[in-house]
Amino acid sequence: MGSDAMTELDGPIPDERDGAPGARVAPDVDLRHHGDAEIGPGLVDLAVNVRLTAPPPWLVRRLTASLGDLAAYPDTGRARAAIAARHRRPIAEVLPTAGAAEAFVLLARTLTPRHAVVVHPQFTEPEAALRAAGHTVHRVLLDEQDGFTLDPARIPDEADLVVLGNPTNPTSVLHPAATIAALARPGRILVVDEAFADTIPGEPESVADRRELPGLVVVRSLTKTWALAGLRIGYVLASPDLVRILTDAQPLWSVSTPALIAAEACCTPEALAQAEALAVTLAADRSYLVERLRTVSGMRLPVVPRSSFVLARIEGGPEIREQLRERGYAVRRADTFPGLGPDWLRIAVRDRATTLAFAAALEGVVT
Repeated sequence: MGSDAMTELDGPIPDERDGAPGARVAPDVDLRHHGDAEIGPGLVDLAVNVRLTAPPPWLVRRLTASLGDLAAYPDTGRARAAIAARHRRPIAEVLPTAGAAEAFVLLARTLTPRHAVVVHPQFTEPEAALRAAGHTVHRVLLDEQDGFTLDPARIPDEADLVVLGNPTNPTSVLHPAATIAALARPGRILVVDEAFADTIPGEPESVADRRELPGLVVVRSLTKTWALAGLRIGYVLASPDLVRILTDAQPLWSVSTPALIAAEACCTPEALAQAEALAVTLAADRSYLVERLRTVSGMRLPVVPRSSFVLARIEGGPEIREQLRERGYAVRRADTFPGLGPDWLRIAVRDRATTLAFAAALEGVVT
């Protein structure tokens, strides 16, 4: 791959529709805005997608025990072995990272794409990292009328780097594994953000184990399911050659000993079984949230959500969001995701009691 630096990192970004480069210019947005900016004292958090309020007790015990080892430098060996076993891959294809965000930065700093494509709406850090590294980013914007689904034909043939999420944040769309696989080809790096893959029972469309797909890079996170956002732990699954390149670019000891202990612990059969049970409970809680939202006047749900959040559209979104804050609820503004506007909101799935109270507050706002 050759380099293709932007002359103005904050300038307009090409948007590709129907495979036509530069078909129109997409308006710029605040790519660094995230759900944690929405929350505040006294607010019920429906803006951040971390599912638990704290790590489970068994994980807290493991993390507490690891504090006795802080005098030694972190050793990634056991964590890499556990992740490799969990995904049936060689250890050489695993790199622990300080959350998924570090993975995107490492990829942006080491890859030199000629034609980088980011599929939106999706998590904005991959594009932000690419731009910060000096790359031109071409956006493929998925459409509401298509349910934000992806047709592989939308990706230009010349794209040598493609980034997308599955399930996708903020749309909660789960793309079929066959669609993802159709994007892989020799000479192209295909980065799939699977930070929310374990929110779906059985992880049916994950490609994390698909070692045969050329150029595939899977980025995973352990922060969402296990309430570890403050610890920062994720990992990359990729070819040994690319893992070596990323390792050389990664700062020494960037993943702490407690984070590595968490990675190892969360890959055990017992932890995976608990994650599956959490995903089943989440599915029921999500169905209840959708049911309640559909009774709210003017609320539109463009897709059947599959992950731990629901994307909704309602006229007057900014005003509704502010009025919800006055009533004690924080939801995620979605106009900072390319392809969405101010009337879009992302709402995290919570337990039924929280959803019922939130729905009552929402109905009080819109009526």
